[in-house]
Amino acid sequence: MLLHLMTWIEVEEYLKRSPGIILPIGSTEQHGPTGLIGTDAICAEAIARGVGEATNAIVSPTISVGMALHHTGFPGTMSLKPSTLIHVIQDYLVSLTRAGFSRFFFINGHGGNVATLKAAFSESYAYLWDLNIPNSDKVRCRLANWFTCNSVYTLAKQLYGNQEGSHATPSEVALTQYLYPEAIKQAPLAANVASGHPIYGATDFRRRYPDGRMGSNPALAKPEHGQKLYEAAVKEMSQAYLEFLHTE
Repeated sequence: MLLHLMTWIEVEEYLKRSPGIILPIGSTEQHGPTGLIGTDAICAEAIARGVGEATNAIVSPTISVGMALHHTGFPGTMSLKPSTLIHVIQDYLVSLTRAGFSRFFFINGHGGNVATLKAAFSESYAYLWDLNIPNSDKVRCRLANWFTCNSVYTLAKQLYGNQEGSHATPSEVALTQYLYPEAIKQAPLAANVASGHPIYGATDFRRRYPDGRMGSNPALAKPEHGQKLYEAAVKEMSQAYLEFLHTE
């Protein structure tokens, strides 16, 4: 069930049986010479919809722009500041908590969002309480990174070994290839790819990672790999969501 394709009457009925909602969040940023700029949002959205279908849960519109300031040295990247993203999350939670939701399962596709989302959750709990919103003490947020699912991690290692890397990875590229086969990209990739450098600002990032990849070889990606990764992520995260609904 996609929230934007429902009516308020349908949502009101849903809330009589479940307090949960799935919120996909990703990023709009460079993913190397062959990775789609929307990769992180595309992956999070597809998996969230799969989990929603498997668990009969509402899925919110995707938060497609995240915290990607270190990628802004590459054309096409869009980013929110951490403080802006925190306010976005707070505003989302205020609206949804007032409606009656209390279990917020964020399916995340971008590592750069992790620290900000954790901070946003902490701030939001206090903010909701300060606003005296009914049942705000029952609100729970869960950060679920699809790329760290045990089944996904294991499969990626089997498929790509140490060439998986940590950004513009073959696993996430494979998933986008499965979802959008008409948008598969080809480009020359240097044999030597940078890895292991700390992340600072955008200029430094591009100097250290000149083609945008971080230790990855996306040339190994195949659409059929993407299907397997998608199915593994949906299965594991569906179970995690159902368990989360019953947390105290």
